[in-house]
Amino acid sequence: MTQCITLDASLWHDCDAIYRHHQQACLRLQDDHQVNVNLLLLALWLDRQTYFLSATQWRALQQHTLEWDSQILTPYRKLRRLSKSSLADAQYQQMLTVELMLERQSQTHILQHLKRLTWQGSDSNLTSYLALFDLKAEQYTFLSSAPNAEPLKR
Repeated sequence: MTQCITLDASLWHDCDAIYRHHQQACLRLQDDHQVNVNLLLLALWLDRQTYFLSATQWRALQQHTLEWDSQILTPYRKLRRLSKSSLADAQYQQMLTVELMLERQSQTHILQHLKRLTWQGSDSNLTSYLALFDLKAEQYTFLSSAPNAEPLKR
């Protein structure tokens, strides 16, 4: 089992490309099922790299992000959405910028936690992660068809 020592923040650049390609589906999963979009994108990226985490590890990652999300990110996102109709476009864009900054901080936390794990899984990361929400990955196979995110150089 190899340690996750080759990972760095550049993986989020590839995840951004996946997000741009599937933004509406990602947001729908977030809003309808409380899926963490950063973890969803990470699962898709790890599948491309053929690095697999176990269901237990995905539960731990989900739990690790839950505190930050529930205390900081989700309330801010809710406030931004509620404020949209009463803000000027420039003010709303500023709120979006702050939310993106909070998302980046969440990514930093996820990456720090991920680096401490070993690769213990054998199933698709997408399957393992979506199963935490009682979702079937077979319904979301289109997410795996994202633009050219290069496999990790080993």
